[in-house]
Amino acid sequence: MDVQKRNQLFSIVLGIIIIIGLAYWLYQSIVGPYQEVIEREQMTERVRHQMSNVREALIQYERTNDEFPPTEGGLDSLVTFLKTDSAMIANGDSLFKPLLPNVSYNPDSLIYSPRPPHPKFEYTLNDTLRPQIYLLKDPATDDQIGSLEKTTRLNSGNWE
Repeated sequence: MDVQKRNQLFSIVLGIIIIIGLAYWLYQSIVGPYQEVIEREQMTERVRHQMSNVREALIQYERTNDEFPPTEGGLDSLVTFLKTDSAMIANGDSLFKPLLPNVSYNPDSLIYSPRPPHPKFEYTLNDTLRPQIYLLKDPATDDQIGSLEKTTRLNSGNWE
C-alpha cells in the first residue's frame, strides 16, 4: 500500500471516529439533563409516597389512641405503635405498600426520607387546638403534610 492510499484511509477512519464521538457527545448533552429531571421527579414521588404512608400511620394511631403522638419522640412512638399494635402488624403490608416493587414494608424505615442521606421526617403536634393538628415535613424539600395553624389542612399535603 502506498503512502497516499494509507493517508487517505487513515483520514477516513479518523473522520468516522470524530463523527461518532461528536454524535455521542451531542446525544449525552441532550439526554443527560433530561435523565436528571426524570430521576428528580421519581425521587420526589417516592418521598411524597413515603410521607403519605406516614400520614396513614398517624391516622391509624389517632383512631386507636384518640390523639396523635406527642411532638417529643412522636415518630418513634409511631414506629413502636406499628410494631406492637396487632391490627398494624397484621395489616401493615397492605396499608403501607412501598412504591418500588422489590422493597418490603419495614416500620423502622417508614419515618425516614428515601432521599439520600435519608433524614428523618420532621413531626410537630399542635395539641392546643381541637381537633389536634400536626405538621409533617420533609427536611430536604418544602413538602409537608398538615399545618400547625389551619385545621382545614389536617392530613392534607401541600402538593395535593
